[in-house]
Amino acid sequence: MAELGWLGVVRHGQSVGNVRAEEAERGGLEVIDLAERDADVPLTELGREQAEAVARWIGQLPAGERPEFAVVSPYLRTRQTAALALGGTGIPVRYDERLRDRELGVLDLLTQRGVAARFPQEAARRARLGKLYHRPPGGESWSDVLLRLRSLMRDVRADHPGGRVLLVGHEAIVLLVRYLVEGLDEEALLSLSRATALANCSVSSWVNEGGILRPELFNAVEHLEREETTQQEAVGAD
Repeated sequence: MAELGWLGVVRHGQSVGNVRAEEAERGGLEVIDLAERDADVPLTELGREQAEAVARWIGQLPAGERPEFAVVSPYLRTRQTAALALGGTGIPVRYDERLRDRELGVLDLLTQRGVAARFPQEAARRARLGKLYHRPPGGESWSDVLLRLRSLMRDVRADHPGGRVLLVGHEAIVLLVRYLVEGLDEEALLSLSRATALANCSVSSWVNEGGILRPELFNAVEHLEREETTQQEAVGAD
C-alpha cells in the first residue's frame, strides 16, 4: 500500500472540559463539574482563537505544502476547531468516529483524587497495568484506541496514496498516531506521555522520505505563540 506524502495531526483548541478539569484537579476535588457529555463539550473563547491561529498557519503555507484532505473527530470541540481552522480553505473534511477521544467508562469526570477515593482497586489496577493496557470498566485502554486508529490509517493510506492528510483529534490521538507512525514501543510511548505537555491546537507532522513517513514537527506551537494564544496543557479531560 502506498504511503501518504504528508500526515499532520492537530489537537483541538482549549475546551470547557479542559478548563473545568484543571480547576477540579487544582482544587483537590473528586469530580469534574461538567454537564455536557464528552461528545458535546465546546471550545472556550481561547480555544476558538487557537483554532483561528491554525487557520492563519495553513493560509501561510505554500500551495504545494497545504493539506489536501482532513479527517476530523465527530466530537463538538474537534468539529469546531476544524471549522475555524479549515473554513474557507476548500480542504474537504470527513468526520470519522475512529478519531474520537478515549472513552473512560466508570472513571469519566473523575479527577485523580476521585479515582483513588471511589475506585481504589481500579486505581491500583491502572498503576499495575499502565496506560497502554489498562481498560476501565465500560471504557477503553490505549490499545483499544490503537485498534481503531490502525483501521483509520489503513483507509486513509488506501484512499489518499501520496496525499497530504490532516487529522484533527484529541491528546491521546496525537500520541498514539506518533506511536503507530514511528513504530514506538510501550516504554517509549509512556515516556513520551510523561514528558510532554501536549498543547491545544499544537501541530505534529510527518513527511514522506523514501516511502517512509519521517518526523517533521511534534507539539509545535509557534503559530500560537505569535498570536499569544498558547496555553499549558489542561489536566484530566481532553
